[in-house]
Amino acid sequence: MHQPSPTFPCTIETARLKLRAPDLSDAEAMFASYTQDPEVARYMVWQPHASLEATRDFVRSCAAAWQAGSALPYILTSKAGGELIGMLEARPLGHVVNIGYVLARSHWGQGLMVEALQAFTAIALDLPGIFRVEATCDVDNRPSARALEKSGFVREGRLARHTVHPNLSAEPRDCFIYAACRP
Repeated sequence: MHQPSPTFPCTIETARLKLRAPDLSDAEAMFASYTQDPEVARYMVWQPHASLEATRDFVRSCAAAWQAGSALPYILTSKAGGELIGMLEARPLGHVVNIGYVLARSHWGQGLMVEALQAFTAIALDLPGIFRVEATCDVDNRPSARALEKSGFVREGRLARHTVHPNLSAEPRDCFIYAACRP
C-alpha cells in the first residue's frame, strides 16, 4: 500500500533559530554570509561562489526544489536579529530523509547547527512514514561529525569513495554515515 508523502512544515523555530523556505531576496545575505567563503565550502559538494549571480542561481534552484517537493532547503536565520546564518537541506526519500547543512563561519562553535539538527530531526521522525534521518560527512570533517553526534545521530559506518568534495579532491572521498531513527 502506498503511503502519502508526509507534509513537512514551512517553518521551524527553536530557542535561537528560525528555519524557513528560501526566497530570492536571501541571495545577497547568503553570499555575504558564507557562499563565497572557501573555509565554509571546504567539505561541501560545491565550490565557493565567485559572484552574487551564482548565489542567486543557487537560491532559484532551492526555491524550485522546494516547490517540486524534491528537497526542502531550509534557510537558517537568527531569531535575535534575523541574520541569515546557514542552511539545512532535507531530501525526503520514501521513509528516509537525507540531510545536508552549512553554517557561516562566524557562527561556528556555538551549538546552532546542533539546535537546528535536533529540531528538524524531532519533527521529521514524528511524521507518518518517516523512520530515519541520515547524513554523511567527510571522514576528515570532525566538526560536522561532532555536530551530528551531539544531535543524537549514531555513526553507522564508513562509506568508501562516497562523495566528491571538489575543494579537496576531484576523486570521491570516504565519508561517515550517521542516522537518527524512530524507535
